[in-house]
Amino acid sequence: MKISLNELKKLVDIKIGDAELFQLIGSRLVEIEGVDDWTNKFKNIFVAKVVECSDIEGTHLHLCQIDAGRGDLIQVVCGAPNVKAGMIVAWIAPGAIVPSTFGTPEPFEIGTRKMRGFESNGMLAAADELALGSDHEGILSLDPKIAKPGMLLSEALDLNDKILDIENKSLTHRPDCFGLIGFAREVAGILGEKFVEPDFLSPKFISSLRLKNADALKIEISDPKICPRYSCAVFDFSKLPQSRESFMTSSDLFLIKAGMRPISPIVDLTNYLMLLTGQPLHAFDYDKFVTVGGSDTPRIGVRLARPGEKLTLLDDKEIELTENDILITSSDTPVALAGAMGGKNTEIDSETKKIILESATFSLYNLRKTQMSHGIFSEAITRFTKGQPAGQTLPVLAEAARLLNVEPEILADSNVLSADATSENSITISVEEINSLLGSSYSPELITHTLENTGFTVVLSADATSENSLKISAPFWRTDIHIKEDIIEEVGRLLGYDNLPLNFPLRPFVCAEVEPLFALKSRIRTVLSDRLGANEVLTYSFVSKALEEKVNEDFDDSYKIVNSISPELECFRQSIVPSLLDKIRENEKAGYKDFTLYELNQISKKSFGLNDENVPVMKTDLGLVTFGDFYAAKQILLELEKSLGLEFILKPIEKSAYFEPAHSAAIFLGEEKLGELGEIKSGVLKRFKLSEVVSALELTLEPCAEAKTAKKFGIKLSRFPFVSRDLTFRVDKAESYARIESEIKSVLSSISGLIYILEPASIFRKENDTKKNLSFHLKLANENKTFESAEISAIIEKVTKAVSALGAEVV
Repeated sequence: MKISLNELKKLVDIKIGDAELFQLIGSRLVEIEGVDDWTNKFKNIFVAKVVECSDIEGTHLHLCQIDAGRGDLIQVVCGAPNVKAGMIVAWIAPGAIVPSTFGTPEPFEIGTRKMRGFESNGMLAAADELALGSDHEGILSLDPKIAKPGMLLSEALDLNDKILDIENKSLTHRPDCFGLIGFAREVAGILGEKFVEPDFLSPKFISSLRLKNADALKIEISDPKICPRYSCAVFDFSKLPQSRESFMTSSDLFLIKAGMRPISPIVDLTNYLMLLTGQPLHAFDYDKFVTVGGSDTPRIGVRLARPGEKLTLLDDKEIELTENDILITSSDTPVALAGAMGGKNTEIDSETKKIILESATFSLYNLRKTQMSHGIFSEAITRFTKGQPAGQTLPVLAEAARLLNVEPEILADSNVLSADATSENSITISVEEINSLLGSSYSPELITHTLENTGFTVVLSADATSENSLKISAPFWRTDIHIKEDIIEEVGRLLGYDNLPLNFPLRPFVCAEVEPLFALKSRIRTVLSDRLGANEVLTYSFVSKALEEKVNEDFDDSYKIVNSISPELECFRQSIVPSLLDKIRENEKAGYKDFTLYELNQISKKSFGLNDENVPVMKTDLGLVTFGDFYAAKQILLELEKSLGLEFILKPIEKSAYFEPAHSAAIFLGEEKLGELGEIKSGVLKRFKLSEVVSALELTLEPCAEAKTAKKFGIKLSRFPFVSRDLTFRVDKAESYARIESEIKSVLSSISGLIYILEPASIFRKENDTKKNLSFHLKLANENKTFESAEISAIIEKVTKAVSALGAEVV
């Protein structure tokens, strides 16, 4: 967005230097990306009058004698087809730089030279050569009322100006600042000056507005959420200016300084008001509008597009509409893509007799999607996507009628808001609350003066318990003011955050509590990275549908990203392991086959449901993949279990998306399932083009962080020696290792004073055998004494008896 400093000064009394002003705007309102300084751009360029003009025989050139206010005529050769005697033109004197090349690496300096035998002193300039447009069909004609021969062009056209290039993104929440009036209002507030509202935006004028013949057309808005307000007026087109002036006007310059080009009287008027107020306007051909709708009078509709609908726009491009697009319809036939571009079927042309001038506001969320879907990035849709206030649609339309100096035949308005569009949002707040949060000591008078400068109404609260309680009403254009903190921010910003006292905050010298999940993740990293040598990675939380299909996940259970930047990032992932499998492939191709990858990150899916704030439930998972079989992943889990002081329980699983059921297990903490571990299915490995056996585990961490530690880190120590025993049990092939292990631990845990370490040794089964051997390595010690042989035998006998009761045979 571009703002003319001279236009700004017409609305605000600026008493400080430009550099200081720019610094204040940057620190209190919006970033200024750059300043285009025109003050030296038009040096030695003068207004001149063409006194004589004759053709140079055999050429397209003309020999001109011009009056530049120097007492004698100056000869200039000009090739423009429109040059003629009596024209007021811009003369670039010898030694001057052509403005269009000013500031470039190779500026072009005009001199005196001979052309076809005639001496030419300088040149008569076209608009593009003066950097005042793109027209090069002829030289620029100037208004004789404001441009007199001998005047500097910069003085005649107010070109001693600086153009501010404003960074739009930091004003996304401030639609009022996308017009010169709103921007000037903020600058006045920053400078501590009272801003004088233009008459057409004053409460008195707005309350005086009356509709005219509103029954002559019908406005139907299908949903207030997509269009809070729609205003329109009908004008007799024959009473409006049909063509632009032959010379450059002040309104032309206003558009040019803002980065737009003059086109036609009606288009220029709508663009001028949009740049002035931030409110876009659009004009339809009245008769075409009625004909398209097939009715005798206009029936203006606002609705969402339906599947399969298409529309040809003013640029002759036919688009297929989406369900998010808002349409303007005649009866039910689309005639415009609301907020973006009009339709070809209601275009104004030389046959137009009446026009409908539209002033409305639309859902910023729908228009943002429309902007991205159809690649339309016009000045109008840019403003609509900020959320233009509904309260100014009708007054801007009335101002358009005033500027046209034509009374509208119809003035209609449909306001479907729950309250009046110009109603104010009132907030009661005390001066103490403002100063407490800002750390300031502003007086009630200063706060009142500061807010009133930018249109707020501040009065003593009727139900105030103290004299410093204020009732503050935001003007209708401040759609971002809702809560007390918004008022406090406004006071701090306008008076300058850099003016607040620099004091350290007072707080007690108490250590902050450690966030359990953060502490847990830190301990997991210590175990996996520092102790086991695993490699932590960070992958995208968004994945493709193809990746989910590779691991047999249910695509319909994923949250889809509506405006994903790539098909590879269209879903929020349901688990972390698939992303890690994708990375293993790249490393295996590079020749690495002995490593472990892990990631700590969030996952979500639709089956998790929504939380109290009606947003998707997110879970924090540990995902890990490693080369090796089931026991490789289990050993890592056991290391985590031992180090975290938790007791995980492994149970068989019958079905899994990407784990092999026969070589996998579900991970429980008490009765709550946390995840799964095991070998990746061979079919999944083939889809990832992995040739080695890969195992993985995925574990939800929140329950682990909240659980009370079941056992202390490490094992108990004894000053008495450990003794070792090996146990082997012959069991049915369907018997689980975990069940036998659990029974052994149960017996050993019940013996007072016993310290034990139980480790897996092997699982062995002959081919076609219905039995298998489970072997364990057991270390025993006593807390208080050295074991005697009989005591050890008694413990072993107690263990074997208990396991035998499960149908096992001691080998």
